[in-house]
Amino acid sequence: MRLHRLAVTAFGPFASTQEVDFDVLSAAGIFLLHGPTGAGKTSVLDAVCYALYGSVPGARQSPGATLRSDHAEADTPTEMCLELTVGGRRLEITRRPEQSRPKKRGTGFTRDKAQSWLREYDAGTGWKALSRSHQEIGEEISLLIGMSKEQFCQVVLLPQGDFARFLRADAEARGKLLGRLFDTRRFAAVEERLAERRRAAEQQVRAGDERVLATAQRIAQAAGDAADLRDWPFPQLAPGEAGLADAVREWAAVARSSALERLDIAEYALAAADSRAAAAHRALEDTRELDRLQRRHADARQRAEALAALREERERVRARLDRARKADLVAPALGLRESAEREHRAASAGRNRCRTQLPPRLAEAGADQLADAEQQLRQDLGALDAARRAERRSADITEERWNLEREARADEEVAQEAAAWLSGWDATRRTLQHRIERAQAAAPLAEQLAGRLEPARERLEAARRRDRLERESAAAEEALLTARERAGQARERWLELKELRLQGIAAELAAALIDGRPCAVCGSREHPAPARLEAGHVDRAAEEEARRRHGLAEEARTEAEQRLGRAQVACAEARAAAGGSTEAELLALTVQLSREHAAAHTEAATLHAARETLARADREHAERLAAQQRAERHTAARTTRREMLDAEQAALEADLERARGGARSVAEQARALEHQVRQVAEAAEAFRAVDATAQRLKSADDRLADAAFKAGFDTPGAAAAAVIGDAAQRDLQHRLDAWQAEQALVADRLAEPDTAAAGARPPARPEGARSAAELAGRQQREAVSATDAARTRCAELVRLSRLAEEEMRWLGPLREQYDRVARLAALTAGTSADNERKMRLESYVLAARLEQVAAAATLRLQRMSAGRYTLVHSDARAGGRGRSGLGLHVVDAWTGSERDTATLSGGETFFASLALALGLADVVTDEAGGMRLDTLFIDEGFGSLDDQTLDEVLDVLDSLRERDRSVGIVSHVADLRRRIPAQLEVVKERGGSAVRHRGAGVSG
Repeated sequence: MRLHRLAVTAFGPFASTQEVDFDVLSAAGIFLLHGPTGAGKTSVLDAVCYALYGSVPGARQSPGATLRSDHAEADTPTEMCLELTVGGRRLEITRRPEQSRPKKRGTGFTRDKAQSWLREYDAGTGWKALSRSHQEIGEEISLLIGMSKEQFCQVVLLPQGDFARFLRADAEARGKLLGRLFDTRRFAAVEERLAERRRAAEQQVRAGDERVLATAQRIAQAAGDAADLRDWPFPQLAPGEAGLADAVREWAAVARSSALERLDIAEYALAAADSRAAAAHRALEDTRELDRLQRRHADARQRAEALAALREERERVRARLDRARKADLVAPALGLRESAEREHRAASAGRNRCRTQLPPRLAEAGADQLADAEQQLRQDLGALDAARRAERRSADITEERWNLEREARADEEVAQEAAAWLSGWDATRRTLQHRIERAQAAAPLAEQLAGRLEPARERLEAARRRDRLERESAAAEEALLTARERAGQARERWLELKELRLQGIAAELAAALIDGRPCAVCGSREHPAPARLEAGHVDRAAEEEARRRHGLAEEARTEAEQRLGRAQVACAEARAAAGGSTEAELLALTVQLSREHAAAHTEAATLHAARETLARADREHAERLAAQQRAERHTAARTTRREMLDAEQAALEADLERARGGARSVAEQARALEHQVRQVAEAAEAFRAVDATAQRLKSADDRLADAAFKAGFDTPGAAAAAVIGDAAQRDLQHRLDAWQAEQALVADRLAEPDTAAAGARPPARPEGARSAAELAGRQQREAVSATDAARTRCAELVRLSRLAEEEMRWLGPLREQYDRVARLAALTAGTSADNERKMRLESYVLAARLEQVAAAATLRLQRMSAGRYTLVHSDARAGGRGRSGLGLHVVDAWTGSERDTATLSGGETFFASLALALGLADVVTDEAGGMRLDTLFIDEGFGSLDDQTLDEVLDVLDSLRERDRSVGIVSHVADLRRRIPAQLEVVKERGGSAVRHRGAGVSG
């Protein structure tokens, strides 16, 4: 990678655009980047880093830091443009960070997002754009360079202070730096992954052991008192311990054996209990059977005696049932006669009720006369249909006339309202037109006032700033006078104390004399008359304190002078901007212009609304005029229609008067006729029903008399008295059947030989047999329960033992996997006994990288130290909890001793760290894929070298040109300006820093 050109604008201390031509600087092989402290030397390197990676290194990338120059104009954007060759491609990267800029319209600022551009140079077509995406550009550059930003800052920008600390650091700090550079996170991830797998496998093994222990607990619960818990081994065994599976197997086998013995005993006891229960049950059954037969014989004798007592009642029931069955033959005729009688009574009552409701003229009429009257009334009712239609038409005409009156009133209101509105139309239109003209005239006035208002506001702000700065200048002048006075007093006090100390310096030197040792002034070992310290003697500490106070007072005076100078410059700028007007005058002018501008702007803003109002008024004028004309046409048409309706309604009312008769309406007359028709029709029907029911009643009487004679009854009344109903007959028959069945049953039971024999035997005693059978049954159930429990215990123990065996068989591979993973995790973590040096995997890889770095650094360190020093890697174990394998020692060829790099002096530390940085650059470059780095920067540290060592260091750096490399040295050491002709000087100025190229072949 080779840098060609860098352009920086409004970045850090650079206000305007500054360009750095690296091609010209690199032609000499070594070039110097120098300038005063704070001028911006490091900012050049920051710009290179930001152009490549979109961020600056170190603390300058903190959240509160800003990249924009405080000296730059507000409308000048911050921008970095870097042209370089990498991977055989010539690229140009341009970046703008996120920044604020003035708004294009109005006042204030707006925030622009970060932007990036990437272009590539083609010999045939020139520059062509590749991308404007931050992500795509970052991925492209990182892929071409092959290094992260942290690696780039360590390899290309070579911060010597970091490597000096690296030499003196402990193994832990070295490991962090090397881990960032060589990206050994994958090895740390392997360590963590193995640790996680070890923890997971251990958790699985512990969970499996806990399941085995839980199964063993269930075996103990299932075994109950069948196992000897005194041999329970598991309180001494924890999950994860060896021997747990064997202990569980052995104890489960003992529990199963004990349970089988208990089962055999329970089965023998059950067989004996079964025999006793069977014998007791047979005895109980025999006793119960005898008791049943005896009770059966006694019951049969009691029931036979009861049947003999009911013989007379049985004969009366049989006679009554026979008469009822004969009466059933007359029942249909009786029902028919009762039905005919009920219908006749109902018809007679209906006829009498209808007769009372008839008109007097029909009160004595018969059925035929009533039918004729009904026919006449229906003819009169049909004649009223035409009258109903005429009545409905008259009502419609009345409603239509009312609607015409309502429409007439509405049209009259519309006409009056339109006439009233149209009377003021001319004045309204002139007013609206005048509003439009005023708004049109206010628009240019508002623009004119806006052009005057902004300068007035700026002058007012400048006047306020001028008054404030004048007050600050006066205060700064007073502060400067005070600071000068205090600085003069401090200087006088310091000189006074210095003179007093010089006067008593002999006594101060004498206080340090020791008998027998030479004097530091004269060299004598005898001190016959040393001077004595007097009261009020000023010692070195008092003089140094006075000198420090003098320095602080001088710094305060300088700061006061600078503050006064800044205030006076700013005040002069404010006076020029404000002119000769006072703040009150400018405020009054600004307020007046603001008021006039607001009024003109408000008036101009009403133009569109005024035009819209005039357009709406024109549309309303047309609508009002059309509405007035429609109302006049509707009024004329309604007059003609009203006259036609009046004539039609008069003719209809004459016909309706004749049709109503004495009623108030045709409908009322129709309802009266309909009521009379219903009354006459109901009366005629009632007369005909009476005649029909009388005939049916006579026929029913004749049939009833004939049926009673045939059934054997003297009169129909006797037959009716003998009827008792089907339910009563069934009840009587059931009683007879029950008596007969009871008589046959009793005879059968008394004739049974077993029952008769049991009745002759002594009474049975079933209670004693039942007690004996219950006792034998309880003993049998207890034996069954004990046997079932023993059998269930054996089956459960077999099942749980099989389950425990399956869990232990499943746990075997897990335990083997855990042992294997645990050994690997301990080995990579450095805690295994097989890891002799207790090195972690990441430390082992870093130690190999450090060994490569030490070998590469030694090639240059030997040249810088004239063959004296060699860097070697040490993998000795660190004491305490330190990391092993990252030790770094230096071998001194002059003494043949090997010592820690922390014992090097300041100059030795510099060239050792420089050699380490160059060696590290080579190793990281190879690690990144062999990307060639043609431009390197070395930051500070040359001031600690003597002339000879400096020449040797520069020779080593100059040898890099053999590999076509260029090295930029960032330093303010004056001697380097004489030794290195090609220079890039950063000049610090009030308005911002600038860069200048110097040296042979370089135009300043």
